[in-house]
Order: sequence, then C-alpha cells, then structure tokens
Amino acid sequence: MKKVKNQYINREISWLRFNERVLQESADKKVPLIERIRFLGIFSNNLDEFFKVRYATVKRIVDAGKSGKRVLGGETAKDLLEEITKIVIKQQAESLEVLGDIERELEAQNIFMINETEISEEQAEFAKNYFAQKVSPVLMTIILNDLTRFPTLNDTAAYLAVKIVLKTEDGSPPEPSKELRYALIEIPKGIDRFVVFPKEGDKNHIIVLDDLIRYSLDSIFNMFDYKSISAHMIKITRDAELDMDNDLSKSFIEKISSSVEHRKISNPVRFVYDKSIARDTLQFLKEKMHIADTDSVIPGGRYHNRRDYMGFPSLGREDLMYKKITALPVKGFNLEGSVLEQISQRDYLQYTPYHTFSYVIKFLREAALDPKVKSIKITVYRLANNSQVAASLINAAKNGKQVTVQIELQARFDEQANIQYAEQLQAEGIRLIFGVPGLKVHSKICLIEREEDKGLRRYGFVSTGNFNESTAKIYTDYTLFTANDKILKELNKVFDFFETTYKIKKYKHLIVSPHYTSNVFEKLMENEIANAIVGKEAFIRIKMNSLTSYKMVDKLYEASRAGVKVQLIVRGVCCLIPGVEDMSENIEAISVVDKFLEHPRVFIFGNDQDPKVYISSADWMTRNLDYRVEVGCPIYDPEIKQELIETFEISWNDNVKARVFTEKQDNAYRKNDKFKVRSQFATYDYYLQKLNS
Repeated sequence: MKKVKNQYINREISWLRFNERVLQESADKKVPLIERIRFLGIFSNNLDEFFKVRYATVKRIVDAGKSGKRVLGGETAKDLLEEITKIVIKQQAESLEVLGDIERELEAQNIFMINETEISEEQAEFAKNYFAQKVSPVLMTIILNDLTRFPTLNDTAAYLAVKIVLKTEDGSPPEPSKELRYALIEIPKGIDRFVVFPKEGDKNHIIVLDDLIRYSLDSIFNMFDYKSISAHMIKITRDAELDMDNDLSKSFIEKISSSVEHRKISNPVRFVYDKSIARDTLQFLKEKMHIADTDSVIPGGRYHNRRDYMGFPSLGREDLMYKKITALPVKGFNLEGSVLEQISQRDYLQYTPYHTFSYVIKFLREAALDPKVKSIKITVYRLANNSQVAASLINAAKNGKQVTVQIELQARFDEQANIQYAEQLQAEGIRLIFGVPGLKVHSKICLIEREEDKGLRRYGFVSTGNFNESTAKIYTDYTLFTANDKILKELNKVFDFFETTYKIKKYKHLIVSPHYTSNVFEKLMENEIANAIVGKEAFIRIKMNSLTSYKMVDKLYEASRAGVKVQLIVRGVCCLIPGVEDMSENIEAISVVDKFLEHPRVFIFGNDQDPKVYISSADWMTRNLDYRVEVGCPIYDPEIKQELIETFEISWNDNVKARVFTEKQDNAYRKNDKFKVRSQFATYDYYLQKLNS
C-alpha cells in the first residue's frame, strides 16, 4: 500500500466519477439494448442537475472572488471549475461514442434511427402530417435579429439555433445586417422526443423530434426567400439555487413559488452547443446571451437534452429490456387482513422494489377508514404524480381524522409539485407544517394514534426512502413497520419538534439530525475502536448514497488505524480513500450501479458479537448531519436485524456490478474467482426463497 498526498477525494470530482459509472452501464453490452440507451438518458439528466446545483455553487464562490479551498478540500474553486469542464468534455465525447455504438446495435435489431435526410418517400406523408397536426401548433419560434432584448431561455429546454441565408440579387456574399437571419426554435416538451414511424415489415424507424423539425424548416420559414437554411442544437443550464427573500408579509408558499420563478432567469452556468454549428452563429448567440469564454462552454453532439432518452420507446421489444420482476409480498404480512392488527403483534420490514409498496398504501388506507384511528402524522418529501399517499391522507381527513402533514417545500426540483400538493391538502382540511427555519425536513416517518381497549396505542413506519409509489418500483429502500412504543413515542417527539423548534428533544432510541446524529454515530464507532484495541472482533458495515462529511471520514480513518474492519457500499459520492497504509488500510469500499437505484442507508456495528443495526434517511453528508431533520431507527427485532445483515452481505459480495473505490477513481469492476453474484438479482432470489421456505 502506498501513501497519498491528499486525505480526501473532492466531492464534485467524485460525483462525476459516479455519473461515469452510470455511463458504464450504457456502454455495457451485457445490459439489454433499450436499457442501455435509457442509462444514457440518466447520465445526461444527472449531468444537468450537477451543473444546476454543484457546478453553480462552485461558480458562485469564484464570482465572489473567494478561493474556496477550505470547503473544497484544498483545491481552489477556479481550478476545480477547469477540472470539471475537462472531465465533462471527455465524458460527453465518450457518451457520443456509446450512442453511436448503441445505434449500430439497434440497426442489427431492425431498429433504425434516421435523420431528416433519410426520410423515404413512403415516410414523407406521415412525417408531414405528424408535424402539421402535433408539432406545428405548439412550436415556439423566435426571429432574433431585430429584437432589442434577447429572449430568456429555459434551462429545462433545448433549442434549435437556425441560420437563414437570404438570396441576394447579384449573387454577392450576404451581409450579416441584411441577408442573414437568426432564429430559435424551442423543442416542445409536451410531445414525445422520439417519433416512431409506422412499422415496415420487421423494421422500426424512429426519428428524433429535433430532426423532424429540421425536415420541416421550409414549412416554418416559407415566408423567406432563402438561399440556405441550417439548424443546430444549443442548450443552457442555469443556477438552481433558491434565493429566498425576507419579506415577512409573504407566506412560505409564496416565497418558495417566487424563488422557483426566479430560477428561470438565474445566471447560466453551462452553455452546450452542437460542435458543427457555424462560427458566426455561435458568436452571435454568445454575444447576445453574454456568455464569456471563461464560462463552461462545452461543444457537444447533434442532440442535447439527452435525458429524454430515459423515455426511449420500448417498441414492444421486451427481449431488449430488463425482465420485469413481480414485486413480492413480505413473508407473513397479509395484505388481505388488517395490517394494523398484524403490526400490533410484531415488526415487519418492506424492501422495495423486491417487496410491493402496497403495504404503505394499505397502512394509510386502513388508518383512514378505521373508526378507532384518531390521528395521522406524516412527513412528505417527494410524492408521485396522482399520489395514492396523498389520496389516502385526504380520505382520512374526510373521515374526520386529525391529519398532520409536514411537507418539505424546498425538495430540490420538486418544489412546484409540492406547492401544488400543499394547496390541495390544505383545501381538504389537512393541517400542514412547512419545514423548520434553516433546516430541510428529509426524514421519512409516519405515526398514527388509535383508541383501543387499554387506551391510546401508536403504530407507524420509518423508511429510508420517499413515500412515492412510482420511484418505489426502481429505488431500493427499506421501510420498518412497528408498534414498538419506545420508537413511536420518540417519533412523536420529532413531530413535536416541527412545531416547537426552540425545544430540543432527547432520544434514547432514534438517531435524529441535526442535534444528535453525528455524536451517536461517533460513539458507535468509538465503541468499535475500543473493542479493536483490546483484541475483540470489531467491524463497521455501512450502505449509503454519499459519504462527504470530512468529520465522519476522519473517524472512519481512526477506526481503521485501530484495526476495525470497515466495509462501505456507497452508491454515489465518496470522499474517503480506502486501502491506504497508516490511514485506511482496513477500509474497503465499493459502489453498485445496476438495474435499480441503490437508495437505502443501513448501519451495522459489531458491538462485540451483538450487532447494532440501524436504518436511516440520512447519508453522511454535512447537510444531512447538521442542516436537515433526519431520522435513524434502531432495529430491535432479531429476525429483521438478521435480514438486514444478510442483504448487506449480498450487496457486499457483488462481483458483477460492483466497482471498487481507489485513489485512482478509475471505476474498475471488482473481479475475483468467487461464484458470480449480481446483488440486485440475488436479493430478489433471497426474498423469493424466504417466501417459499
């Protein structure tokens, strides 16, 4: 093992390496072909969000004239922006190569991606009719030359920058002020990005909406007598930080709404363009948009907003997609009977998408109808469209239950949706709590109170993920259903804190941010360190989304130096460097990126052969530890505790989709001679076997 210059991996660079793992999935020929192109869409969508949030934050540091060394792990903000741009340009080039490879393989499957020059005579009528009926009525086209003010471009949209060269009477070269016209066409968002032509025998032909518009340029600009016309894609990304005003006369909803609106005109942080665009067109746009060469100006391919590839049509080709799994029931947890009665007898663990999400919905629906249920309290961070969770809460309110919903209006990129839900819930008489000043509420908890023969009894659930039936099909998350009053009394304290934030509660069981999470986990690690020092078996096993808190990284380094064996499964950003002599030689870390998005947070501490196990909503990031309300929950049921240990081990043993974290950050796949374990598939088999045993 060798020593390293730095103790930490920069957070932004580590994030880009995570997105590189997503890009690896799109390049992996063992992944079904249509899934590969959808992973390319995920890669692009991730990158958009990275520039809106992380890149924008670093750029703010530069614009403020600060170095940012302290918060960026020793690297200056200016140098970091340059490094990010280099990595992104390289990844964009790789993604274009992957796309070309996928398109060639699609052709081998009789699926042809065609452009505007390849539309056949047989396809021409369909193309013209489709454009006239569906595209033209919603097309936004702006002639730029004579505008005194350049239009504000939407950072969620892509645009075709059109250059029109008008004919001259004497055939002389055009003058920019007279014979050149520039226009922008916004690619409509309400129409599928991929237009599928009627099938011809066994052949499918697909055209990207952008190319269908290019095919129809003459129809759009037929009022001009032009010599030539061309259209190239451009796209901007804006700073997505919410700037809240301090107007005390405004409600919290009004402030969030105003901030979301302001986001539409915030500063651009990235400008991407088709690298084949004419130089004069590019220069015209940059000047009009006040984009400097010092900004992140990135040459790209013919198509932008490739996040739309997440919706690439299936074409009925199930052989080119992952086989759909049937979500399983939780063993012994009967959806046909009363879930509250069953929970009163013992705890249950739901692990979506291997288990059905229906238990959450059934819990809420039953609570809504049960005459003995008096109140329901729940936190909401992200809800599905047409949410069954929201419908169940409204149903409960209509049945006279006291329903309290803590809804986080600052859930990034879901602000508008949550505002709409808040207004809907409020209109139905549901009591809303809008966050905690200075903190986001990220906890995933629910508590109900039921009048029973022996008095009031509590039931509830604690989860690692959102109460969202759509994402539950693709995000892996644990949810614990319990009637354990030691836990539920403390859940009630969390809800009390939302309303009386000046009172800091004390907890014996739950691990709650922002007041206790760091200290509790540090003490748990110190216990392992003490055990290792006296020669006892000591280990720490953690599965989470991100590890960026230097304080927690340092504690893990301390544990490693003491001889504690540390196993980390970190899906995304990991600032820790494993396997370094005298620093982290007892730490191993992997990342699993596969069919489902790994989302749970699980913490296992050896505790001298009596493991302590927790699930939590919190990653080990400064924001989760110090600036959010998060809830971690101990697992007391021996069977569920063992189940969490065993499912962690399945993930840890992955040698198909696991990448190993190293100082090199090269995303090398873990390779060994052991039996092949693809953990997500093995986890499903584990629960299937459990169900049948």
